[in-house]
Amino acid sequence: LLLLCYTEEEAVIVTDLKNTDVFVGESATFTCEVSQPGVKNVQWWLDGSPLHNNFVTEISEQDGTVHTLTLKDVACHDSGTVTFRAGSLISSAKLLVKGILLLA
Repeated sequence: LLLLCYTEEEAVIVTDLKNTDVFVGESATFTCEVSQPGVKNVQWWLDGSPLHNNFVTEISEQDGTVHTLTLKDVACHDSGTVTFRAGSLISSAKLLVKGILLLA
């Protein structure tokens, strides 16, 4: 009896998240690309709080390798650190939401 063993190549992050500055009311999009599809336990966080798909948070995946988070209609309190996690892979970036200064 011959057992063939092979080890799967570990996925790595190809494109890290990038720091993003937007104005209040705009959308902020973060994209992270991994080297191969099928990474497990994909999770997005904002300042340590897990994010989920809802009317203001859009989480998507393309071809199993490109993971995208879009935060819609952001407010100043949304500024913070966005983190992408997939298994042991982690990428983080800063979100800065700028207020609009109205001059009379």
